[in-house]
Amino acid sequence: MYTQIYVLRFPKDTSDQPFIYRLVKEYDIEFNILKADILLQREGIMIIELKGSSKANVIAGLDYLKAMGVKIERLATRIRRDDENCFQCGACTGVCSSGALFIERPSMAVVFDAEKCTGCSLCVPICPVRAMAVSLHDDSILSEELLR
Repeated sequence: MYTQIYVLRFPKDTSDQPFIYRLVKEYDIEFNILKADILLQREGIMIIELKGSSKANVIAGLDYLKAMGVKIERLATRIRRDDENCFQCGACTGVCSSGALFIERPSMAVVFDAEKCTGCSLCVPICPVRAMAVSLHDDSILSEELLR
């Protein structure tokens, strides 16, 4: 499953369109709305996590949104692991669909490959000692205004 978080900016003349419905119905994309501020006849903004069975599904859905005038920016998230707190239980490896967290054989060490990480954050709540955490990249477009 391909997962990414995006900021969508809707033009005021399209705020009444069923964009999310079409992403689900026509592009087989799952979604999780993290934050939204959309009013009829005003510019809207939405922070949304999109999940598709493949990267192609998500890209096709994003192309549809762009064609409708929606501005799209990828929200750059990063997962960090506190190696001092991690006691190598492996719980995180069971929820990591990207393969960024895996058990290395034969040492049985839990390895975190940040390059493979999509930032979905499924590993964060599953970690019993909270060794996994989400942070935003410094070049992220997320601002204090969006967090309110």
